Amino acid sequence: MMKPLISKKYAAHGSGGLAAGADLAKAHPDVVDFTLGDPDLTTPAAIIDAAAADARAGHTHYTDSRGDGELIAAIVDFQKEEYGVELSPENVFVTTSACHGMWLVLETMLDEGDEVMIIEPYFAPYADQVKMAGGVPVFIPTDPDEGFRPNIDVIREKVTEKTKALIVNTPNNPSGLCLKKEELEAFGRLAEEKDFYLIADDIYTAFSYDGPFVPMASLDPCKDRTITLRSFSKNFAMTGWRIGYILGEKNFIAAAKSVNENNVYTAPAISQRAALYALAHREDLQPPVVEEFKTRTFHAYERLTRLKNIRIPEPTGTFYLFVDIRPTGLSEDEVWQKLFDEAHVLTVKGSAFGESGRGFLRLAVTVGVDAIDKAFDRIEKMEIFQ
Repeated sequence: MMKPLISKKYAAHGSGGLAAGADLAKAHPDVVDFTLGDPDLTTPAAIIDAAAADARAGHTHYTDSRGDGELIAAIVDFQKEEYGVELSPENVFVTTSACHGMWLVLETMLDEGDEVMIIEPYFAPYADQVKMAGGVPVFIPTDPDEGFRPNIDVIREKVTEKTKALIVNTPNNPSGLCLKKEELEAFGRLAEEKDFYLIADDIYTAFSYDGPFVPMASLDPCKDRTITLRSFSKNFAMTGWRIGYILGEKNFIAAAKSVNENNVYTAPAISQRAALYALAHREDLQPPVVEEFKTRTFHAYERLTRLKNIRIPEPTGTFYLFVDIRPTGLSEDEVWQKLFDEAHVLTVKGSAFGESGRGFLRLAVTVGVDAIDKAFDRIEKMEIFQ
């Protein structure tokens, strides 16, 4: 009998809930697909042109394993100008996307059996990322009827001697929730009291509609215990460039560098040059991207408010809408299937983001207003929403 080819830690893993609709999207020629958080906008032409020019000028080789020196310097300047956060180049590590960054942070941070707290609902890959790094995910339930706001006492009850970190994602995927400064500071005080770290997954920073985004790393109770993940994917419509970065304490960044040298060594040079241009010209390039998705998100929200048997709060962040379909009296599986069969509309089931999300559906508003209207013109005819 042959030994298993696939390791035990990967053998049981299949596609997650976020990928479940990929094949179904091809089942009908008129499907409106709200599943993927991939902006349908092409990266701004100026970014593409600048990256192409840099490639022709010779930026086609490995960069330093921590990242392109000019990009790292620009990130340091950006953090100070935008948030008042003082960093040195040794606090920065450029990654091949924020997902790669999360893997790298967890791989560098966790010993076998360390626990990582994850607030529900959460970006679906977190749990497996923790497990693959040898850690144990510990889920923090939240109350959908309280807007999924995390309760600090519930978090405190989940802390053990094995707790290593708490992942915090705001604005949140999938709920769109934006945490308040006071809530983030409470996390920092608890982390200091109980001796664990904070992993800030700061991906949708430009999509905070109620007020300017405030990073945990800028707050006194949090700054000494926060590792930050950032990305260019959403803020600049650059998902395919696969570029992000980690901000953290110098020794941690040095350790992450050593881990990554055995993985991909360094992020793609051309993508780093694109990120450099995007960051330098953010005041011109970012607002049109943000305004387009804010317009779409609020348009889809307005269409949702016309439906019976659903609940949806006004958007405060991201370009996701997390729709409460419990008033239909049907399960999320049944409503999800009816939307696909009767309206040819694809969404993601809320339970893909943890048990607190069960009974919800997530819509990623990454299609244009015409497609949004096409979808909701069909949805409005469905009996369960009349």
